[in-house]
Amino acid sequence: MSASNVERTARPRKSRTRSRNINGRPALAISTLHPHQYDPRPACASLICPDCKTWVPITGIQARQQKLVPHDTGRAGKDPSARCQGSNRLIDVDVAYETWQERLQDGGAETAARRPTTVLPKAFSPRTDQTLRARAERTPAGRVADWNAVLPKVADVDVARRQVPAGDAPLDGPSVPLTTLHPQRPVC
Repeated sequence: MSASNVERTARPRKSRTRSRNINGRPALAISTLHPHQYDPRPACASLICPDCKTWVPITGIQARQQKLVPHDTGRAGKDPSARCQGSNRLIDVDVAYETWQERLQDGGAETAARRPTTVLPKAFSPRTDQTLRARAERTPAGRVADWNAVLPKVADVDVARRQVPAGDAPLDGPSVPLTTLHPQRPVC
């Protein structure tokens, strides 16, 4: 089996990276990112890697040098592992925690102000409004009374349907039965 056919997987890494490797690219200043793209809290210092667009922890947030943790592109366990070019890149933390928190809250307030908060219903026509109000005012007893008032008219229409129209009968076709046929199954 050749080396190209072997499925590569990410190496398990320690929770704290002690690598002295440093990426040759210039340091990434956090102030160039939007406030929602990084989190400077010491418990979970991380940011969105500009190269692979995934959240990556920052090593040594309270140390002399901060850098991105070595990471792979793609999803863990799903895609083949390939080292991201932004791994071990130095980070310049030039934004104070309080400043970041204020910018994040201001951005949330601006976003909330742009979104409509109330849904306006579509206006009804006067006829639709009248129908809906009448339907809401009816009670079950009123519906039964309305149905009982209509029943005699329905019975008259049914009798009129059963009557044979006056006129000539068709000459070449079979006669139309006036009674309902109920065929019986033959007994075997």
